[in-house]
Amino acid sequence: MSETTHQAYIRPMGVRIDLADGISAKNGWTLMYASFATIGFLTFINTGQAFVLNANLNLPGDEQGRLTGALAFWNEIITIALAAPFGVMADRIGRRPVFVFGMVSMAFGYALYPYADSVTDLFVARTLYGLGTAAAAGMIGIVGQDYPREYSRGKLIAWSGVMNSLGVIFTALVFGRMFIVLENAGMTAKQQGLYTFWAVAFVLVISAWVLKWGLKGGVPPEAKIPQPIKDLFKAGLTNAKNPRIALSYASAFVARSDLVVIGAFTNLWGSVWGIQQGMSPAEAALTGLTIFAIAQLFGLAWSPIMGMIIDRVNRVSAVVFGMGFAAIGYSSMYFVDDPTNPIYYPLFGLLGIGQISAFFASQALMGQEAPAKERGAVIGFFSGAGAIGILVATSVGGILFDTWMLTGPFVFVGALNFCIFVFAFFVWKKSPGMGPEEIKALRAARMAELPAAKQD
Repeated sequence: MSETTHQAYIRPMGVRIDLADGISAKNGWTLMYASFATIGFLTFINTGQAFVLNANLNLPGDEQGRLTGALAFWNEIITIALAAPFGVMADRIGRRPVFVFGMVSMAFGYALYPYADSVTDLFVARTLYGLGTAAAAGMIGIVGQDYPREYSRGKLIAWSGVMNSLGVIFTALVFGRMFIVLENAGMTAKQQGLYTFWAVAFVLVISAWVLKWGLKGGVPPEAKIPQPIKDLFKAGLTNAKNPRIALSYASAFVARSDLVVIGAFTNLWGSVWGIQQGMSPAEAALTGLTIFAIAQLFGLAWSPIMGMIIDRVNRVSAVVFGMGFAAIGYSSMYFVDDPTNPIYYPLFGLLGIGQISAFFASQALMGQEAPAKERGAVIGFFSGAGAIGILVATSVGGILFDTWMLTGPFVFVGALNFCIFVFAFFVWKKSPGMGPEEIKALRAARMAELPAAKQD
């Protein structure tokens, strides 16, 4: 890999990703780690929370969907309130301090969770966790758009996605299985929760130190001429006049809820179903993890393929493809009646592939279209749109989970994906924007600037 400032690149699994001017290989690899840690610990809350609802609160299964939805709703209220301010702050003081704050705040939230003996306690812990996710989730998006050259954007998003999936699988298999391991060691349910959540909090603090060491400090060159904060807020709205940015906001509304619904409701689905079958809380949590892990493994395998697709097609057409795939994957959960039956595993895989496709495509389109000097503000609004989508998906999904069927949240999100698929199709027909030929031209022009030795 190159360590030079202006010609740096990284090679995950031999795939060359060229980095933007001023971004070093150390910065690039730290982003890969950040992708591993941030999303992994963002999604683990759902496994841990499902355990706490059974082990600490002994909540009936037909009440858990609405409470899970309410906690996610509150989390996203925090994100909506803070996504744009954190984006603006990132443009003013830099990405790194906001990111580090987010990881530490998440750690405090996790540390409080095993002490929850009431719904109020859960909301207090979720508030600290929510502050952290608002900062960290926003920064992983902004840093991920800052670091690549345009022609490498799809590859960087794909390999960040690979690290996301590895992080999710790692936390599920290591920390998710801690409950059953500690149960077999003779510990009580509350002790299982305490040690597992503390272990997660410790790793988050270590991760915050890694990000402080490895991410690029300061603010992007384009943001060094300070803009009034009100102008940065306004930028997120005025940029929506671009139909492709409007589509990116709309796709974020669904794509982020795709991710959260898989995390929240696969674990809850398996946990409630397992308790109904007479399993212990730890065994039931493992049932939910199985559904979740299968979806993530398929998403992991698909990630590099989707990255190559994104860099070879028009970015709006990638959104059409991603949303269509996600609509099929989520809607297919309607047909699953027994989540432990291996015959349904391919559908869980389709669920993961659809989620990854929609998420990557929305990120790539937003990264291509967001103006460099206002990127933090635009991505802040992108995150805010995603938070609103999560509000809708988790609140409606929680009600459907309790009153209709355990797979109701997935069917609902499948319908939302189909709506964005239709919108994306019309934008593609009327205002497709940059095509694959222009992206290839950018890469060819850049490679022509490099010495022959650098073009390997």
